[in-house]
This record gives sequence, structure tokens and C-alpha cells, in this order.
Amino acid sequence: MQRSDYTKGELMEGDVLRDPFLMFREWLGTARDENVVEPEAFCLSTATADGRPSARMLLLRGVDHGLLFYTNYLSRKGRELTENPFAAMTFWWGDLERQVRIEGEVHQVTAEESDAYFASRPASSRQASAASPQSQVVSGRDELEERVAAEGTDRPDHWGGYRLVPTAFEFWQGRPSRLHDRFRFTKVENGWLIERLAP
Repeated sequence: MQRSDYTKGELMEGDVLRDPFLMFREWLGTARDENVVEPEAFCLSTATADGRPSARMLLLRGVDHGLLFYTNYLSRKGRELTENPFAAMTFWWGDLERQVRIEGEVHQVTAEESDAYFASRPASSRQASAASPQSQVVSGRDELEERVAAEGTDRPDHWGGYRLVPTAFEFWQGRPSRLHDRFRFTKVENGWLIERLAP
């Protein structure tokens, strides 16, 4: 089994910003500047009401007081978020030997926000999103292509955005000999509690 020793950086107390949103934007900006492949890609983990988890890769589409992503509300992830509106995001920027984990409650964005984002997408992407019965069994590729060919470019009611409002962030920087740096931000009444975690 191949093992890697992480040597590209460190995360010391003096490097940690007091606002996790600012720190996340800074790290995301570095990933973009360093040409990390798909820096907005993250793993979204959801669970059913009885706690059965599932995970998949998505793309981050904005950061304000939460983190935005868009999908089919009738997909597996959409159904699970209806049952259990808590989720976790994991960003992995391997070229930087960095990871960010974010946990929180997920809410649907407004129809106006979903309309604006949907309208910004290429027509072919709008058609594909509207036509796909995401997470459902289909007979084959031909069925999907026929559905897309017959679809318009208006946003359907079953497609739109979510905003994950964080209750916790964790910033991880790889270090040699597995003695990694980890800092957790936990939402408290007056801001954020910041703690170093053992690797």
C-alpha cells in the first residue's frame, strides 16, 4: 500500500482566522489560484430519518451566510433532506493537502434564487436537469436522451437550491508523520468556539 507524507503546509494557531466563513473563502481562493481540479467539488453526506447515510459529489454554487448547491428535490438526496434536514460537506484539495468539513442544517432557497441560478445555466444543462428523473431507474440512455429532447428550458418545480447553514467547520492541514493540524469551529451564542483537535 502506498503512503504519502504531507509536507506542503502547516496550520498554526496564528494562521486561524476568527471567522470560519472568511477562512473557508481564503482556502477556496487558494485552491482556485493553485489550479486544483474542480475546487468547488465536495462530498455531500445526508441520512434518512432512521440514520442510514449516503454520500455523493456535488459542486458548490455560492457562499453567503451558508453554502449553496442545487439539485433535483425528488432525488435521493432531496428525499433524505426532507426527512432529515441535517447534512455534512467535505472538501478535499489533495494538491494542497487540505480538507474542510462543514456540518449544519439545510434549507431550500427561495424560488427566486433558484430561478436566477437556473437561468444562468446553458440551455442544454437546463434541459438535462429538467428532464432527468434523478435517482430513479430508467430503461437506458435512449430514454434519457428522448426526455431531454422533449424538454423545455424552464425551471421545473422539483429542481432548485439548498443552503447549508453551518453549525461546525473543521479545517485540516496535512503534516508529516500523520501529525496533522486540525481546528474545529463550533457555533455558539456569541460567535464561534475554536479548538485544536488531535489528528
